[in-house]
Amino acid sequence: MKVIIDQEKCISCGSCVAVCPDIFDLDENSKACFKGSDNPTELETDDSGCIDEAVEICPVQVIKIEK
Repeated sequence: MKVIIDQEKCISCGSCVAVCPDIFDLDENSKACFKGSDNPTELETDDSGCIDEAVEICPVQVIKIEK
């Protein structure tokens, strides 16, 4: 699955980091990104675990999953 973050719409609340700290981080502009990723807005992964929860609790719905 591909996980995509729309950083332009991110409000920097950090809810994704709170529920999924091994996957998400905040960048130098306090926008959601993927921890340790060269491309901070897209991630290919088979591990949906806490990512699904991060998608659900994002108050502005900037995290999307493409399967």
